Amino acid sequence: MNKKGRVFSGARPTGSQHLGNYLGAIQNYVALQKDYGCIYCIVDLHALTTMETTSNLKQNTLEMALDWLAAGIDPEKSIVFIQSHVPELAELHTILSMVTPLGKLTALPTFKEKIREQPDNINYGLVGYPVLMTADIVLYKANLVPVGIDQAPHLEFAREIVRSFNFRYKTDVLIEPEMKITKIPKVLGIDGQKKMSKSLDNHIELAATPEETQKRVMMMMTDPARKRRSDPGNPDVCNVFSMHKTFSKPEEVEMINRECRIAGIGCVDCKKIFAKNLNDSLEPFREKRAQIGKDPKKVFDILYEGGRRAKKIAEETMREVRSAVGLP
Repeated sequence: MNKKGRVFSGARPTGSQHLGNYLGAIQNYVALQKDYGCIYCIVDLHALTTMETTSNLKQNTLEMALDWLAAGIDPEKSIVFIQSHVPELAELHTILSMVTPLGKLTALPTFKEKIREQPDNINYGLVGYPVLMTADIVLYKANLVPVGIDQAPHLEFAREIVRSFNFRYKTDVLIEPEMKITKIPKVLGIDGQKKMSKSLDNHIELAATPEETQKRVMMMMTDPARKRRSDPGNPDVCNVFSMHKTFSKPEEVEMINRECRIAGIGCVDCKKIFAKNLNDSLEPFREKRAQIGKDPKKVFDILYEGGRRAKKIAEETMREVRSAVGLP
């Protein structure tokens, strides 16, 4: 473990990642490797709570792993693995469920939201999702979890479960994880209205071709009040301009900010500049991804090795947990 602590974070295998995933999580994953011992998990068991078919699960896992590795998550520095490859997780999940009040689980806003989203698939796993999430974190003795401020309640609930376990069994075996609040931008989709999401088809995939990327960029909503080329625009409310701040040079950002307000540049030209800069920025990532993707077996070997390393930590934790509980 690095001297600054151990970080754990997981993500559901949704396949190829998009700009929202990159700016909101992956970029941070890569940066944390410098100062922390990081454990990054593709949480396939969590995915089962909302999936009615698993036909694409393995491919989606591969696509996500490719994006992570190509973006700079280094399996030499971090443990990268698949959640279900460590069976000790299920055992800890079961034990933690014994100290978690059902009423608190069903009262969580996230559970109520899922009920609205999938009223015909309210399964036991959906109710116990926060317990499994807690098991994910504490199984690997992670003391830091990177979260956005909107996710803080989830981690606080995990901390409650840990306190309940340690109190009931008069132990300090499980570590109460701390939040590492990260500035996670809300990345709007090409509709300019809702958060970027594959389910809403308002996303731009990292691994898309330059042509596909340009096509998606040209579909992006700009200032809704700007109806004609001759109308002055307001970059402050333009989703394309917000992206320019990340992917364009400062002098271009300044120029667009100035010229848009006086109708010196049109939305089409603004989008073309952004599309070029975005493609230029993603070119090294795409080249690396294509290279890694030539050998899918090697990618799964990395994940299996990560699972072996994670399991070693999990086995030791579970020996301590069983002893604390009094299991023979």
